[in-house]
Amino acid sequence: MYRFLVVIEKAKENYSAYSPDLLGCIATGATREEVEKNMHEAIAMHIQGMKEDHQIIPQSSSFAEYIAVPA
Repeated sequence: MYRFLVVIEKAKENYSAYSPDLLGCIATGATREEVEKNMHEAIAMHIQGMKEDHQIIPQSSSFAEYIAVPA
């Protein structure tokens, strides 16, 4: 099983997502739930393509953290 950080961003009329560890692996969706589903499928397809091309699947090295600062 692979685990990758996924960044989801709200745009004006939809959501977009990407994984910093999988260059070029992106997805969009009308709702957060839809973009999560689409990104899951995009990652699976991206990894399958890398395997077919005999590329090394990268280890997840990205992480996220919220930082609180005084207002």
